[in-house]
Amino acid sequence: MNIRLAERELKTKFGNFREILYYDGQSESIALVTGDVEAQENVFCRIHSSCISAHVFNSIECECREEMETSQSLIEQKEQGIIIYLEQEGKGNGHLALMASIEHKQAGLSQSEAYKKAGYEADARSFRSAAEILTELKVKSGVLLTNNAKKAVDLRNLAINVADTKELKN
Repeated sequence: MNIRLAERELKTKFGNFREILYYDGQSESIALVTGDVEAQENVFCRIHSSCISAHVFNSIECECREEMETSQSLIEQKEQGIIIYLEQEGKGNGHLALMASIEHKQAGLSQSEAYKKAGYEADARSFRSAAEILTELKVKSGVLLTNNAKKAVDLRNLAINVADTKELKN
């Protein structure tokens, strides 16, 4: 169960967000919220996992940073939406898995296939925290901003009303 720990206003190059910090007993998650989302339908939602390579080191080997920027921009334009940031580096496998998978990705495998070849799960993430946060924020339905259709399936299995998905184009 996620507990709301703190809240503040956060100014970004994509506008102002309300930053809400949650804790589930093991890790922290952050919701960035713009506009009124309570009891609203078709709220733009981005579920975004941590990626130290892109977000801290500015790696060009993945699209994580661009997906976050695109999501923030779309939410700013709509003046309503939520980004939930989860600590799930390496698709939930950790940074070591990412580093161990690089040679397989460079050989032409997808990231998921590269994880499996390196001995890890293709995708070990859980979206339970995101579902709990969306429920706590009382979102009636969402449009998931994602290039991964599996996220919508996982959220629906957690009783979240995903009305639609919108692919992120960089």
